[in-house]
Amino acid sequence: MDNCEHCQKTKWYKNKIFIVASILGILCVLGPFRDAFFMYAHRIWWAILLGLFLGGVIDHFIPREYISHILASPRKRTIFYSVILGFFMSACSHGILALSIQLHKKGASNPAVVAFLLASPWANLPLTIMLIAFFGVKALYIILCAIIIAITTGLIFQVLERKGLIETNKNSVETKEGFSVAHDIRNRASSYKFSMNDIKGIYKGALSLSNMILWWILAGIGLASLVGAYMPHNIFQNYMGPTFMGLIVTLIVATIMEVCSEGTAPLAFEIYRQTGAFGNAFVFLMAGVVTDYTEIGLLWVNVGKRVAIWLPIITVPQVIALGMLANAIF
Repeated sequence: MDNCEHCQKTKWYKNKIFIVASILGILCVLGPFRDAFFMYAHRIWWAILLGLFLGGVIDHFIPREYISHILASPRKRTIFYSVILGFFMSACSHGILALSIQLHKKGASNPAVVAFLLASPWANLPLTIMLIAFFGVKALYIILCAIIIAITTGLIFQVLERKGLIETNKNSVETKEGFSVAHDIRNRASSYKFSMNDIKGIYKGALSLSNMILWWILAGIGLASLVGAYMPHNIFQNYMGPTFMGLIVTLIVATIMEVCSEGTAPLAFEIYRQTGAFGNAFVFLMAGVVTDYTEIGLLWVNVGKRVAIWLPIITVPQVIALGMLANAIF
């Protein structure tokens, strides 16, 4: 039974999306929370819809064999394929969550899913341009380090998978020796005709995916809105200086406030502008991805509990170390 069918048989008042949305609706009675919530929602609604749509397209059009053939192999090059794929995805962290879970459903290995998830928000092309506009040439440090962290983490996860320390993806399927994705696409395309069934298939895939992730995203926006509405603004100047403790405070704040890569980029620049600590801006950007509770929760439920636990253990030390290096260099 897929998630969509399960959702249809669940009473509407027990649906997690309905429960979370109802709580948020009640909180919106509070003016500051309402303003912060609508601000965050305005910034990321398109990314969520784009992620769900692309997830529906993947679910309907891309056979599981394709993903398994390219992204399920335990070879090192699989991680590089995942990072390259993430680089060309124009979606923020919340939009990419939908695509990551869909890749997992289609058979991508857990290390490949993690590498894709880490590379996409900060190493994608549109954000590269935005970061350069804010930070100039220094932005290349952020992009390069994001790619390094994604590759390093993916390779470490491959080791953990071989040693049985994380879950393996049960959705992966074996492909025949000599199987060619390009050849199979040509065979399918020669007799393919678009129809209403394709639209229905995309919608069904997107709906199934939304039932898995949308309530998590809403909960994440709600918590971020509470912080945005009621956390004193002078915390940036007072506690986020270019020191080790400043990096730790930045890490904690980023964990709570991360909503969307395009949304936090201006906040990261504001930290840099007010404190002069480029490393703190880097930590704010990266830590929001590697410690985001929405992301970790989705991995916990849909990919594996041990995968979710190992993610911050492996990535946070890298982020802190590279943040300290940035403060030392810049």
